[in-house]
Amino acid sequence: MKKLILAIDQGTSGSKAVIFTDEGEILCHGRAPLSSRFPSEGFVEQNPGEIYKSVISAVSDSLSQLESSSYSISDIGCCGISNQRETFLLWDRQGNPLTEAVVWQCKRSVSICKELKDNSSEKFFRKKTGLFLDPYFSGTKIIWLYRNLDSVRMKIESGEAFFGTVDTWLLYNLTGGESYKTDYTNASRTLLFNLKKLQWDKDILGEFQLSRLNLAEVVPSAAYFGESDFEGLSPKKIPITAMIGDSHAASFGERCFSKGTAKATMGTGSSILLNTGEYVDPEQTSMVSTICWSTGKEVAYALEGIIVSCGSTINWMSDKLGFFKDGKEATEIAESLEDNGNVFLIPAFSGLGAPWWKMDQKAQITGLTFGSDYRHIVRAGLESIVYQITSVIREMEKDCGSPLTTLQIDGGVSSSSFVGQSLADLNTTKIIRCHVKEASALGASFLAGLQSGIYFSIDKLLNLKYNDEYILSEDNSQIIRSYEKWLSIIKELG
Repeated sequence: MKKLILAIDQGTSGSKAVIFTDEGEILCHGRAPLSSRFPSEGFVEQNPGEIYKSVISAVSDSLSQLESSSYSISDIGCCGISNQRETFLLWDRQGNPLTEAVVWQCKRSVSICKELKDNSSEKFFRKKTGLFLDPYFSGTKIIWLYRNLDSVRMKIESGEAFFGTVDTWLLYNLTGGESYKTDYTNASRTLLFNLKKLQWDKDILGEFQLSRLNLAEVVPSAAYFGESDFEGLSPKKIPITAMIGDSHAASFGERCFSKGTAKATMGTGSSILLNTGEYVDPEQTSMVSTICWSTGKEVAYALEGIIVSCGSTINWMSDKLGFFKDGKEATEIAESLEDNGNVFLIPAFSGLGAPWWKMDQKAQITGLTFGSDYRHIVRAGLESIVYQITSVIREMEKDCGSPLTTLQIDGGVSSSSFVGQSLADLNTTKIIRCHVKEASALGASFLAGLQSGIYFSIDKLLNLKYNDEYILSEDNSQIIRSYEKWLSIIKELG
């Protein structure tokens, strides 16, 4: 009988509970929606109780499905958790939330980031944490709460406030307050964690006036975190043996185990993580320095680049211009042309992200003639996704001093054969598309299985087969020329 693994993926729009076999196959899939609240302009919050309840609901759904199969709950050997990374919560000693959960999208600390940058503090934080001073990361939003909410400030100053990212909040509740832990990946996204020393940074906590804030014990992503019966849904307590941020979990699920392997999640935007193996000095890169994944034996570092417009470009061409009905049709249109007709799209609909960071830039289409039609724009749109990912990868290769060996792709856009083949041709390396849609949950299950002994080594995971592969075409000269032309247009933007 195969051993099963329960994986929880807690995201911004909802929670999922996926039960995997030890072959990486999805057996059951439960889900529950989660809403966000927008109390004022730029503010984004979620209810802490609803976050937890959505997880329990998703687990209940998944376990109900399991009862209809040939397996039972007793076949579940362990649980892994992946989560939205930068969303955080504060609670008191009794486990009562001090505020709503502050979501990663929240922009309330824009002025604090500007204040710190004006004081030339960015280098200080960048060197220690690998991150930029941006509201995306939770540290400056904790400062906002400290400055603006008397109740929060009093709790922090009296040592009665407990801080946690979503993984820690879930763990605390699942274990009845017995376990207060997080992993390296989640801690590394807070602006409070020393990336090289792998510990909470006392200098930063002092700078933020947060020295008395209670912080979770930080351990590797694969570790014993505690156990839970999930509010009585399981007749036995299931050990929780992995916790990891969602993008990092996807990287592990797509088996970015060695230096030079990377993954690109292609959703609305795109998150690209390159496993660098060793620590990369943040001052030597224009990317975010972070941790890829970790076990008790190994800590793999990474560089991360964020692309603003990926699937959103396809949605724009479909919803606003009406060029096609879905991504499959867009791929067929792009593949029907021999070339792009010298038409290029700069997808700066919300500015350009990595590696340019031109956030005030506007989107544009160039090269249109009377010989152009909607098909050329569609192809240019899909090519712009390929060009952006390639630009990030090449910057990463330069920063870490080693070449890309394999690129794993996931997310909705990864189903496009045109995008997959174009990435292979432009990067002259193998592109692998993950068949398993729940890549983050898969990564959490792999790490949990490693820690609990279901998998004896990473080599076992490498032998699991569930991918498509794209390899270099015989002639890739055309896409190289087009990419160089696209880059020249970007440079001319100033």
